[in-house]
Amino acid sequence: MFRPTRILQAVLIALSTAGCASTTSQAPSSDTKPNNGAVFLTPTKNTEAITIKALAEPQSIQAGQSRSGRTQFFKLNGELNDDIAAYAQEVATARDIPLDLVTDILQQAQYNETAARLMRPTKGRIKRSWVTYKKRNVDPARIQGGVQFWQKHRLALEQTSKDYGVPPSIIVAILGVETVYGKIMGDFKVLDALFTLGFAYPDDSRPERGQLFRDQLADLIELHYQGELDARIAQGSFAGAMGMSQFMPGSLIRYAVDGNGDGRIDLRNNPADAMASIANFLRAHGWEPGLPVFAPVELSNANKGMVDGGIYPKLSWTQLTNAGAKMKGQSHNAGPWQQAQLGVVNLVDEPRNTTEYRLGTPNFFAITHYNRSYFYASSVADLASELAKKMGYGNPN
Repeated sequence: MFRPTRILQAVLIALSTAGCASTTSQAPSSDTKPNNGAVFLTPTKNTEAITIKALAEPQSIQAGQSRSGRTQFFKLNGELNDDIAAYAQEVATARDIPLDLVTDILQQAQYNETAARLMRPTKGRIKRSWVTYKKRNVDPARIQGGVQFWQKHRLALEQTSKDYGVPPSIIVAILGVETVYGKIMGDFKVLDALFTLGFAYPDDSRPERGQLFRDQLADLIELHYQGELDARIAQGSFAGAMGMSQFMPGSLIRYAVDGNGDGRIDLRNNPADAMASIANFLRAHGWEPGLPVFAPVELSNANKGMVDGGIYPKLSWTQLTNAGAKMKGQSHNAGPWQQAQLGVVNLVDEPRNTTEYRLGTPNFFAITHYNRSYFYASSVADLASELAKKMGYGNPN
């Protein structure tokens, strides 16, 4: 369970942030001066005054190294191997944590072969299928479960939506795709998973992945030192994500918030905290209240060539219309999304030799910070649409 550690009196967006997949976002513009590595912005007109928690990401821990297949991490006398001991020293110094505590936690970590196996690259290339992915995530069980979850937590969900400007359907859909509304949160020891993937990531061609997990391991140790969790017993996914919202340790530090005002943050057992933390994460990564996830447009062949695969929108509506984009239906479809940066989304289905194209707004790309996959963000949006229809709420797209 997590206790909120910082209270700010304005909307706070960090200059550098990290999502569940440790992506980096750009800082929004502001006329105000930065304070403690953050930018203070005026709350949007569409929401109540609310604090958006988005703390700056710390410097990466440079010590330590990952080697695929590595299973030896300790000396015969039980002490940490030299590179891991150096890692412990840097974590202690960088995060201002007693070295003895860092060392003690690391000495209790164990190699988890299952985590390594599940992260190991598959042999051969798997054909991408948007149709298959969508069927797996926008399925009757998640739709029915989402309606039940929404009905059960309606008051807290509506308050969170009002506070943060994120539709209830989007919040519920993320919970559905991530953990089926808290039913599947993972039973791996997070310490073992992060230790394994940080020092024995099963793909030596991706050194940045080992770095990511070593940084998340440092975040886990910091949370332990703060008294926010017990790093020795915390459970989550094989990649180290925790709770109903599947936040990585770094996201817990930087984006998790107290949704019901009880002075604690518990993403595993408290839906109000999980819902508010999801909304806070999205706002911190560029969600703009009032915009749809996808713009109602028809794209030309020239537009379809504008896909860049990134997680930041870069195109203007003028650029898109000059290349042939047209709004669907009548002029009443015009909206504030036309003033925003946009991006073309390609949803490829290789077995069927088809590609579906959509135009994403900043809200689509905010979801990609949760998971960089266009399939993921689109399935969240499509599940949200189904849930909104069932609840008579209106379509977020």
